[in-house]
Amino acid sequence: MSRVVPEPSFRRYIAGIGTLSLRPFDLDTDVPVLHSWVTQPYARYWGLLDASVADVHAEYLRIEQTGHHQALLGEHDGRPAFLMERYNPAYDAVGAVYDQAPGDVGMHVLVAPPAPGEHLAGFTGAVFETILDYLFSDPLVDRVVVEPDVRNTKIQALNERMGFRKHSIVQLPDKQSWLSFCTRDQYAEAVQMNEAG
Repeated sequence: MSRVVPEPSFRRYIAGIGTLSLRPFDLDTDVPVLHSWVTQPYARYWGLLDASVADVHAEYLRIEQTGHHQALLGEHDGRPAFLMERYNPAYDAVGAVYDQAPGDVGMHVLVAPPAPGEHLAGFTGAVFETILDYLFSDPLVDRVVVEPDVRNTKIQALNERMGFRKHSIVQLPDKQSWLSFCTRDQYAEAVQMNEAG
């Protein structure tokens, strides 16, 4: 008997891409898939290159049990395609290095490696827009906080394209990071500019 995974809690159709959706991360079903992503060289900034399946399970069980950090699996036309974590900066190391505001939410994202011959132009941007649409669909969220590794220039460029503004380089327990913020208005402005080309 196959296990039923949770239903999507957010869904968005993008012309030329397909349907992107987010659903709660399922430890039994999703850990092996996530393990296959985080142990590849492109995911080095995720910090799990040498992790076993049991290590990944333990980490996401810990996240599930915090009450202030949530993992969501993103699907593309019903197939696993990305991971998004939403967290409360007040309970995270990043919360100690800036002045938090009540409407702040932290976000991490990891896009799956494309299958051979399946690269879709604009896919990563569509994933980011889906995640930010989801986060800003919560009326209590005013600003999204990210803290990518200073060496991860690809994600920094994508963050900037989506409206994030760099604030400062900060030292976190496991990395030196570019603390960056995106308000609801900055995101709306970035979407308009991206659509205008």
